Amino acid sequence: MEIFLLVCLIALLFYTLNTITNRFDKIEDNIQALNRKIELQKPIEKPIEKTIEKFVEKPFEKITPPIPIKKEIKPEITSVPVEKTIEEKTEKIDFAMETNPGLKPIEPKQKQEPAPIFEVEKTFWEKFKEKNPDLEKFIGENLINKIGILILVLGISYFVKYAIDKDWINEPARVGIGILCGALVMTVAHKLRKNYAAFSSVFVAGAISIFYFTIAIAFHDYHLFNQTIAFAIMVIITAFSAVISLSYNRVELAVLTLIGGFAVPFMISTGEGNYVVLFTYITILNIGILSLAYYKKWNLVNLLSYLFTIALYGGWLFKDINTDKPHYSGALVFAFVFYFIFVLMNIINNVRTKGEFSKMQLTILASNTFLFYGAGMAILNHYHPEFKGLFTTVLALLNLIYAWFLYKKFGLDKKAVYLLIGLTLTFITLAIPIQFKGNYITLFWAAEAVLLLWLSQKSQVTGYKFGSIIVHFLMLVSLIMDWIKYYMGDAVLNIAINPIFTTGLFAIASLFLVNHLLKKETEETPIFGFDFNPEQYGKYAFDLAIVLSYLTGLFEVIYQSNNLIQNAYSALSIQVIYHLFFFAVLSTFISKQKTEAAYKKVTIIAIINILLFAFWFSAFAFKEHHEILRYGTGKPIAFYLHYISLALTGYFGYQLYLSNKEKIIFSFFNKKNIAWITAFLIVYIASSEVMLHGLKILNSPITTEEIQSNHLYHDFKNQVAYIREIISDDNIQLARTKIIKTSFPILWGVLAFVFLIFGIKKQMKTIRVIALSLLGLTIVKLFVYDISNISETGKIISFILLGILILIISFVYQKIKVLVIDENKPTTTDEIQ
Repeated sequence: MEIFLLVCLIALLFYTLNTITNRFDKIEDNIQALNRKIELQKPIEKPIEKTIEKFVEKPFEKITPPIPIKKEIKPEITSVPVEKTIEEKTEKIDFAMETNPGLKPIEPKQKQEPAPIFEVEKTFWEKFKEKNPDLEKFIGENLINKIGILILVLGISYFVKYAIDKDWINEPARVGIGILCGALVMTVAHKLRKNYAAFSSVFVAGAISIFYFTIAIAFHDYHLFNQTIAFAIMVIITAFSAVISLSYNRVELAVLTLIGGFAVPFMISTGEGNYVVLFTYITILNIGILSLAYYKKWNLVNLLSYLFTIALYGGWLFKDINTDKPHYSGALVFAFVFYFIFVLMNIINNVRTKGEFSKMQLTILASNTFLFYGAGMAILNHYHPEFKGLFTTVLALLNLIYAWFLYKKFGLDKKAVYLLIGLTLTFITLAIPIQFKGNYITLFWAAEAVLLLWLSQKSQVTGYKFGSIIVHFLMLVSLIMDWIKYYMGDAVLNIAINPIFTTGLFAIASLFLVNHLLKKETEETPIFGFDFNPEQYGKYAFDLAIVLSYLTGLFEVIYQSNNLIQNAYSALSIQVIYHLFFFAVLSTFISKQKTEAAYKKVTIIAIINILLFAFWFSAFAFKEHHEILRYGTGKPIAFYLHYISLALTGYFGYQLYLSNKEKIIFSFFNKKNIAWITAFLIVYIASSEVMLHGLKILNSPITTEEIQSNHLYHDFKNQVAYIREIISDDNIQLARTKIIKTSFPILWGVLAFVFLIFGIKKQMKTIRVIALSLLGLTIVKLFVYDISNISETGKIISFILLGILILIISFVYQKIKVLVIDENKPTTTDEIQ
């Protein structure tokens, strides 16, 4: 009885829908007839013709007396050439202007050209309103039917569930009712497809959904057939749905087919995880979508198929490679199959129609290659790492073959050809460095940033420029992570020929290439609401490349020097050499520009490095000497390398002089201040050099005899290192005192003499004042500090030499006093005041 009632209800529903459809058809026919009658009843309005008389105002008329007419003369109509009429009028105007100088000819109005019209990209809401101006019509014709079919499917589902809960229907009958309901809904859709195509396609979607759920319930809950039969039935449903979507020419049906097709494996899954069957089915499904792409340019279907395949394969691959028995070969084969299908899917319709590639198609084409490359590298990293370079090269050749074949044989859109060529260049560039371990992402992004910018210039797609900026930022983040991983890790790296240093050079080359490409652009382009200034961005890329060049080399030098040299200060001296040498080269390069801005940069670089050497870098040789004395081991590397540092510091001083020779760059550094600062630095650095060499001469490695003869030896026999440290500190302090009291007065006296000679020769009063001030400071120091607690030999040497210097200075003043400028006389010499 219950089954009979259910059948009656379905029949009543079908009858009601059919009746409503017929009524709507009749109402539509009546409305069309009424519209035709209204058109016939409209009055015919004749347009009122208006005659526009054109009057030509003559500026001047010659007054002549009336001539009596004797007889009527019929005027003869003659055709006068237009050129002759224009010449006569021109002669009259010229004659009028000659007789009346005040008159001016009326200039014709210039034709204003219309302002250029710029197309503003519309938002999604603006496009929606343009496509659906009547919101009520959109809801009534488009939205309500979809909601209705959803409610209908849910209603049928609830009714069937209710009948099942009451045990009205056995299991086979339940499946039969579901298939019957789907067939009825499909029949209604077929009846409506001619006059109500959109409405009908919604019914088709509902019918297909009913079929899918019915078979899934029959397999999982009722176990009416095995997995193979259920799978075959769902494949048939999917194929039927694809045929219907082509027949109805509705993209929404194709989307439903796609969703249902990808849902089939999950609807019949038993948890066994047979990846071969799964991916074979997905391959067949994608081939079907590929067939749709040949006939219909349904980009949404291609995109969804692409995203679903990525999600399904990516999730499986991530899980599989972390298992005990991963399927490397099968994973690589199916990765290539999916990659090749989506390459064809995104170009096959354009090959047939020879149409232009959209941004979405180009994005899928590029990302498909990158994802396949990433999957292949992840597999080969565990499977056969030695083939990673070969895999990269093969992928580059594949893209080159695609580009050549599609352009030569089919005349493919140049944007896609440029993209394929760019991919070829990217992977060929990566083929050699990819053989190193790790850091693949940084290399990939460095090449990709250049590729995107190059493609943007060739294809005129501004979105690629934004992508290039984003990828370069990601490259920098990845490079910093690589630096931390390699330089702070436990791995032993070869000098220069190692993965991380090569990666740094690759990133630097990427930035320099971007700067080179942007030199060809001059106009700003809007990108996502921002104005992209190629000149400014190119400058940023160049400056960043310089910074990366410095850091890449510095980190490599720090790592290698710390690993190869035991003494920390010896290692630091090598790093100092690199730092000074890099900035010496950089400042030389900048100074060649010969602009005020360049001289400012050179001045800043020179001052900073001179101060760093004087107050920081020069101390490393002292500390190295102390370490060697304290521990009795080590080589004086910093001592010998400090000569190179000293020479580079002198070069910075020379550049500082050249940059400010003609004009002082910064007002603070006027001539007087520069003279005092320069003299102070010379005295300080020279004193430091005398101290270093004095310590080197006076101190020698501590011997065993010295340790045993020390008074602390009896109390600290087991702490020889402590005794050695005490002795070395005492020896260094004693040597420093001797040098300060004996060598510094002589050095400062010599420098005072040099300053004096230079000041007299160059006629610079400030230098002479500095010389006398230094000499006075030396004399004060000699009598206040040096004379106390100094040996007789030290006193004799200091006083004799300093006395001789003072006498020489006095003699020089007397001998060449005519060269000293009279301050009261005007002079044209560039005098330092």
